[in-house]
Order: sequence, then C-alpha cells, then structure tokens
Amino acid sequence: MTEIIHPPETKLNESETLDRLAMRYRGATGPGMALMTKLGEHADGLADYIPKGAQQGLYVATEKALHTAIRAADVSHRVLPIEYARLTRLVAAAMGAAGGVGGIGTALAELPLTTTLFLRSIQAAARQEGFDPKADNVRFDSVRIFASNGPLMSEETDLAFMAARMTVSGPTVQALATQVAPRLALVFGKKVAAQAMPVLGAAAGASINTIYAKYYREMAHVHFGLRRLAIETDQSIEHLTKKLEARVA
Repeated sequence: MTEIIHPPETKLNESETLDRLAMRYRGATGPGMALMTKLGEHADGLADYIPKGAQQGLYVATEKALHTAIRAADVSHRVLPIEYARLTRLVAAAMGAAGGVGGIGTALAELPLTTTLFLRSIQAAARQEGFDPKADNVRFDSVRIFASNGPLMSEETDLAFMAARMTVSGPTVQALATQVAPRLALVFGKKVAAQAMPVLGAAAGASINTIYAKYYREMAHVHFGLRRLAIETDQSIEHLTKKLEARVA
C-alpha cells in the first residue's frame, strides 16, 4: 500500500518546513504547558493515594483502550474521513469533564474514548502531512507516538525518539500497542489522578484532555512532517532531526 497519498505540486522547501515544524513543537511543549506541569506535580502526590487495585486496573485499562482505539480509529476514518482540530479539542474537553465527575471509576471508563479520539487526531495529522493513515507503517508510527512523553510527564520531548523511523518488519500494530501500553499508562496515570481530585476533577479532566489532544496532534505533525521532508529531500531522518533540534534549542 502506498503510504503517500497526495504528493505536493511543488518541492518542499527545507528551511520553511523545518521552521513550521519547530513552531509546532514549541507550541506543544512551550509556556502553555505550565498548567499541566502544576497539575502533574499535584497528580504525583495523589497517585500514591490511588488504591493498588485501581493502579493495576489502570495498566489493564490503558492496554485495552489502546487496542480498542486502533480498531475504532480505523473505522471512524471510513465513516468520518475529515477531522477538525478545534472540534476534536472540544469533544476531548467534554470527555475529560465527564471522566472527572465520578473520580477514578469514570476516569478509567473514559480512557477508551479519549484514546480513540487522540489516535484519530494523530492519524489526521499524518494525512495532512501527505501520508495514508491506512498504510501499515503509518498506523505503526501513529501508535508509537503515544510512547512519547505526555504533557504531564515532561516539558520536553525527545525529538530523536519522535523522528525515528521504525519498519514494520517484526511486531504488528496490535503487538506494538502492548509494548507501548506500560509507558502510556504512566502518562495516563497522572491524568487519572488529576481527574480524581475532589471538586476540581471535571475541570482538570477537561483541561488535560484539551492539552493532550493538541499535544499528540502537534507531535504527529513533527514526526510525519520530518518523514515527508526526508523523502522529498532525500536526506536521513537523523540529519533533519539535528537541524530541527537546532531550531527549537
């Protein structure tokens, strides 16, 4: 299956493309993440008070949510091929608020829906960068983006990790999801803990989901944008990543 679905009419300009991707990266990880950092600090303390059974349930729920999201996102693209970033953020906020109403229980129940929404948004970014979201290696990379640091984990994301190209020679997409789930559970653990905060749970859930929706989408643009530029300019991903790192330093 061809992974590029709409080649540009004109050759990509390397400098302009790198500037655009650097702007997206800074927008996802910049000063606007201050709120998330504070919530993350509070969530660290709250996570210790989450019952052990619920903590174990988080890992199981995250893995199931990711497997469900892969199937559901594929179906959703056939039913609703166009994705609007603003609408995605609004829906994510509503889901986060609903997940925070009932504490840990509703927060865990919300995970499959929000994970599907995030994955769909990642795949939409891939499409905008010119890739076919149905291509196996694009689906593979879309799931891998979930293994990047989430906004509650760190203010910085490893650009080299984000840009690395993995071939689909070994694990399938579903097998990859099993490998990614433990790391994603650490990210979502802080989200669930923040949603469990008394009184602020719904508001925290709405805010966190809105930030997550933007974060993963922007990271997807960075990843697939670099992949596209590498193809168009016949350069290695590693070489272009170093150039991008210099722009966001």
